[in-house]
Amino acid sequence: MKIAFLGPEGSYSHLAAKAFLERAPKREKKINDWDECIPFRSFPEVLSAVENGRVDAAALPIENSLQGGVSQNLDLLQSVEGVYAVEEYVLRIEHRLIYKAGMQLSQIGRVYSHRQALDQCAGFLDREMPFASLRETESTAFGLTKAMEDESGKSAAIAGAHAGHLRGGFIVGEECISDEKNNFTHFLLVKKGEESLPKTSERIFFSATCPHRKGSLLELLALIADCDVNMTKIESRPIKNRPGDFRFFIEAECDISAKKTQDMLAKIRESTLECKLLGAY
Repeated sequence: MKIAFLGPEGSYSHLAAKAFLERAPKREKKINDWDECIPFRSFPEVLSAVENGRVDAAALPIENSLQGGVSQNLDLLQSVEGVYAVEEYVLRIEHRLIYKAGMQLSQIGRVYSHRQALDQCAGFLDREMPFASLRETESTAFGLTKAMEDESGKSAAIAGAHAGHLRGGFIVGEECISDEKNNFTHFLLVKKGEESLPKTSERIFFSATCPHRKGSLLELLALIADCDVNMTKIESRPIKNRPGDFRFFIEAECDISAKKTQDMLAKIRESTLECKLLGAY
C-alpha cells in the first residue's frame, strides 16, 4: 500500500503514515507492488494523490488536542468527492527546539516551523526568545531544513523529538517546549471509494449544514440525541461565498452498519440543507 503524507520525511504526518502502514493487514502482494510512504508538499496535493489514484491512501491530521480541528483539512475532506476516512490514529506530539550546539537562545534570530507548532509553543517563544522572528513553513520537517541551511547558527526550528539526520552541528533540545505537555494529534487514514469503508465501525464522521433560521442547530442535535447516539466532537466552519452560513463537522459513536445509524443519517438529510458522510472507523 502506498500512503501519501505531508512531507518531507520526518514530519509528524510521516510518523502517522508509517504507523498506518505498520498496522495494515498482511496480504498477498502482486508483482512490482510494495509498501511505501510518499511525501507531498501540501495537503491539497496529498488529497489529490488519493483522488487520482496515485496512492492508495493518505494520512491526514484532522484535530489537535490543543487547537481543535485542522480547518484546512476539514474543508478538503468536504470538497473532495468520493474519499472517506476509514481508520484513525492518535499521535503524541512532543515539540523540541532544534538549534546549533553552543548557541544561546538570545543569539537565535529566526525560528522555523509549521504554524501549528509555532502556536503550540507560543509561551516558550515569548518567554525565552521574545526577539526571534517566527517563520512559518509547510511542515515541521521543512522548517528544520530551512534552519540547517543557515550556517551562521542564528536560525532554529521546532520539530519532533524524533528528528534525525541533523547536520551542521545542530542538536535536539532536551526538553519538550510545548505550552501543554499532553499534546496529541488525531490522524485519519483516507481512501478513495465507498467500498473502502469498513463493514462495521465504532464511530462515524459526517458534515451537515443547517437551514439559516432560529433553532435549526438545536433541532439537529436533538435528532441525534433522539436516535440514542453520543457525539464525540463537533466543529463549525464558515461556508465560502455564503456569509453567515456554517457547516458542522460531527463525529459520533455508532456503527455504520447499524439500522439506527442509517436511519439517523436519513433523518439528518431530510432536515438539513446537506449532509455528507466523511468516514467511519
